[in-house]
Amino acid sequence: MPKAAGSPPISGIDDSGKYPVHYRFSHAKKGNQHLVVVFANFSAPDEYGWSNGVFDSLRSNILWIRDLFDGKNSYYLCKGMDFELERSVITLISNVMNSLGLTPDQCTMWGGSKGGSAALHFGLKYGFRNIVSIVPQFRIGTYLHTQPTVAEFMMGQVTDENVHVLDNVIPDLVRAGANRAANIYMLSSPQDEQYPVQIEPFLGLFNGYENFNFIFSDSPFISDHTDVTRRNVPILMGLINFLIDGMAPRLGFVVNGKEQPDADRSAIDGYLKATPQVRTAFAAPEVHSPMSGEHLHPSAVRFAGFAPGAVRVSLWENGKFLSSPQVGADGRWSWDPDRTWSAGKHVVRLFGVAPAGYHSPRAEVVFTVSDLGARQVLTQPAAPVQQLLAPVVSVPAPGQQVSGPVIGLAGYAAGAAHVEFVEDGMRLGMAQVAPDTSWAWESGWSWTEGTHTVECHAVDTAGNESQRTVVTFGVVNAYVS
Repeated sequence: MPKAAGSPPISGIDDSGKYPVHYRFSHAKKGNQHLVVVFANFSAPDEYGWSNGVFDSLRSNILWIRDLFDGKNSYYLCKGMDFELERSVITLISNVMNSLGLTPDQCTMWGGSKGGSAALHFGLKYGFRNIVSIVPQFRIGTYLHTQPTVAEFMMGQVTDENVHVLDNVIPDLVRAGANRAANIYMLSSPQDEQYPVQIEPFLGLFNGYENFNFIFSDSPFISDHTDVTRRNVPILMGLINFLIDGMAPRLGFVVNGKEQPDADRSAIDGYLKATPQVRTAFAAPEVHSPMSGEHLHPSAVRFAGFAPGAVRVSLWENGKFLSSPQVGADGRWSWDPDRTWSAGKHVVRLFGVAPAGYHSPRAEVVFTVSDLGARQVLTQPAAPVQQLLAPVVSVPAPGQQVSGPVIGLAGYAAGAAHVEFVEDGMRLGMAQVAPDTSWAWESGWSWTEGTHTVECHAVDTAGNESQRTVVTFGVVNAYVS
């Protein structure tokens, strides 16, 4: 069934081409039979163009395509002059269009600036009926001199030859008369500093096109390239509503009102289901520390676990992003927050992120934070696994008098991923185990003077715990005057 009006867009990744392409999709309202494909400009939030709510009232299906490949922009064209990236993008568009049962005549390519170039390129080359191109760049290679990071990503080697190739990607299509029957709407302004080089020299190439429309927005309220779009949003919204209704502003016969509220949406629903961003086959990350139900000191909250197949783990609490630690080659990850946690119950949710950007299902860990004066009893620990040896504590030695106020422990733990420390039922913290089996931990807070007994146990990558090693020592000079 179609999503209800007002429901959030569906995120997904199409990996049927060489390059995985991230997208967002919003179902049409009231059975509208049209698809608007949206390409992003350089300043688009999260690299999705026109995703700030301006399209919320549109009745059409909307496909936003993210221009982010290996962390870089690409004009949706190439990486190192490899145009398989472009083919991956058109594969996504075709898959969505076909899943909706639509044809290129029922599609509008839409974008501004960099996205305007992409809308023009894909619309002309692949025969889409409607193209809305707002302040595009025709000479892409030349413009990339202002975007050195993007230039290096797209060309690999920034040479005159590669600049020439990219400068002619769009002009060559127009010179060849590609898709002459398209309804093309281009917007620019004499106040756009890019107009004299990037648009004006190419307008004459469209003389043979059946319905080429050029909107020249000359206004004292426009001061630069980005202002052209902002100033003309009402006009653009009116234009796209005409196109969605099957009308292209021009002389001739037009037909609108082809809604099909009971249309079969099983194909597009199947496609969206097959290309989700969250992949159930990608296991959720394991959390070995903290353990659910633990009570921790405010300064002793440390996170660690196992996430095979992920490149990073994303942690959130109450909808607020916390951190995204990297995952090692062995699948281990850890995060040592540089903060003191508030007292009370905490629910942290997390998911793994694969190299292609897929998300795993969510995992969750629930723990409680209280200060050292409120000693609370931990839940009964799991029975120790005998195969994992108890850690060796070399510092401090049993009975040693340790100078405060901050103290540290060190030792060895063969076969372990990390070592955890508990005193009077209160978890104090944890330390990662190095490849040579050594570990070291410092509390980060002031200890009270007197005798302390700390229990240490090792934990392996599967979350199995060893027996506990107990060390008793004294703290002196805990307070500095």
